[in-house]
Amino acid sequence: CRYHEKHRKEILDSRLDSTRTLGAGIRTLKSPPRVWLNSSTATIYRHTFGAPHGEAGDIGATPEAKDAFSVEVATAWERAFFSEAETPPEVRKIALRTGLVIGTEPGGVYEVLRRLARTGLGGRMASGRQFVSWIHALDFCRAVDWLIRQPAADGIYNLTSPTPVPNASMMADLRRQVGAPFGLPAPAFLLEIGAFLLRTETELIIKSRRVIPERLLKEGFSFLFPTFPEAIADLEHQPN
Repeated sequence: CRYHEKHRKEILDSRLDSTRTLGAGIRTLKSPPRVWLNSSTATIYRHTFGAPHGEAGDIGATPEAKDAFSVEVATAWERAFFSEAETPPEVRKIALRTGLVIGTEPGGVYEVLRRLARTGLGGRMASGRQFVSWIHALDFCRAVDWLIRQPAADGIYNLTSPTPVPNASMMADLRRQVGAPFGLPAPAFLLEIGAFLLRTETELIIKSRRVIPERLLKEGFSFLFPTFPEAIADLEHQPN
C-alpha cells in the first residue's frame, strides 16, 4: 500500500501489537516454548552497492532509497520483540531478517516476475544496479527448522541466500530460464507511475539490499539453492 498516514499507523500497529500480545501470552504459560521466532526484514540495513551486510551491518535509512518508513518499522518491530515483549529467560528469541522469498505459490513474487519476463517486460528496473537479497522458499523453511533445532541459536539471523544479485542480472537470469528473447527496461519514472497505480511504493524495487546470511553460514547451515540461477531452475521444474 501507499505510505499515507493512516496506512503507516496500520502497518506499524499490526507488527508491534501482535508482537507484544505474543510476549504477554508467553509470560502466562507454565511451560513456555523453547524458542520464539519473530519475523523481521532485510530492509532494515542501509541501502548499499558496496560491501554486503551481515547481521552486524549498518542499519538506517537512505534518502535516495526512499526507505525511511520501512526502516522505522523494522527497528521498532525488533525493539518490541527484544526489549518490550519480555519473556522467561529460557525462551530463545530469534528475529528473522528475511529477504525476498521466491517460490511457486500463486500470487507470489516469483509468479509476478516470471510473467513480466514471459511478456517481454522483464528488463532491468531503474538502474538495475540495486542488489536483491532473496531466498528459495525451501531454503527458508529449512533454515527456520534448523534454527529451532540449534540450542545455541539466539538473536538476529539474516534469512537470505549467500549471493544477493543485481536487479539487471536477476532479470537476465529469469529471461534465460523462461526463454524470453528480450526484456524492455523499466526506467525510474515508469516505476513511479506503476507504483502509484498499484498503490505501493518504489522503495520495494529501487532500494539496494545487499545482505548475506553470515551467522547461518558460520554456524553450519548449508543452502540447497545458493545462487539465483539454481533457484529458478528448480522452480521452473516443479509441477504446477
